[in-house]
Amino acid sequence: MIVEVTGLRKAYGSTAVLDGIDLEVAEGSVFALLGPNGAGKTTTIRILSTLSRPDGGRLRVAGFDVVREPAEVRGAISVTGQYAAVDAEQTGRENLVMVGRLMHLGRPGAKARAAGLLERFDLVDAADRRVKTYSGGMRRRLDLAMSLVAAPKVIFLDEPTTGLDPASRTTMWDAIRDLVRTGTTIFLTTQYLEEADRLADRIMVLDKGKVAAQGTADDLKARVGGDRLDLRFTSAAALDIAAARLGGFTDHERLVLSVPSDGTATHLHTVLDDLRAAAVVPAQVSSHRPTLDDVFLALTAREGVPA
Repeated sequence: MIVEVTGLRKAYGSTAVLDGIDLEVAEGSVFALLGPNGAGKTTTIRILSTLSRPDGGRLRVAGFDVVREPAEVRGAISVTGQYAAVDAEQTGRENLVMVGRLMHLGRPGAKARAAGLLERFDLVDAADRRVKTYSGGMRRRLDLAMSLVAAPKVIFLDEPTTGLDPASRTTMWDAIRDLVRTGTTIFLTTQYLEEADRLADRIMVLDKGKVAAQGTADDLKARVGGDRLDLRFTSAAALDIAAARLGGFTDHERLVLSVPSDGTATHLHTVLDDLRAAAVVPAQVSSHRPTLDDVFLALTAREGVPA
């Protein structure tokens, strides 16, 4: 494992932000950390990237102890925060060359590295424009490119697509997938559950400083049940008759009955035949497959998901 954490604790005053967190991240994978605001996501990244000290726990990144070997950890990682850390007055190429020089690549090496990254992130046409003329998506791509100048083993991405339009977000997702294909490990926090669903090999949900759940996206979805049919009726009487016939979860406010389903047309026909036999017909039928939104709401004690 390239990231190993056991018993991570961090408190600010009397408030425990992280209360005994355990996690492991496999090399060359995407690990997503989810949770409501204040759950401890950014604090976790700050600690693992040596920007903040833990109050307790054992932490290793790329084989180095985060507390006892911070310089070695910093040499193996890169961090991209919630806002693009680029110099708007310089061009994209100048930003990349500057980082390369700071990393002691020398002028020729820094220029060569910049040229390769501009190509990789589709910024060649904008390479010699000042960054202040870039769109938000272009700035984020440049920010990610800058984090790769030193070829890190692990990249910590703290909400990397916040504020981007859907097209720019998709472009960033493609860039992240390309990094993983070349062996880079991605440790990601995000507010976009679809982002974690599409990218992550493993997901952890934090809530109130503790681990609410972890596993693959499919593992977590299974915790809130399988497919279901949502049947909407026009009266409470019809809803009650259907519930007595089929069982399931009843939402009287919306006049909706939710029943487990295997997702097949055969099951749908069986349900409708049962309702016809009971002389009730739903006004609307929809099939619902669990999403990470359902998981998030259920695991963080939010309202709105059938038990």
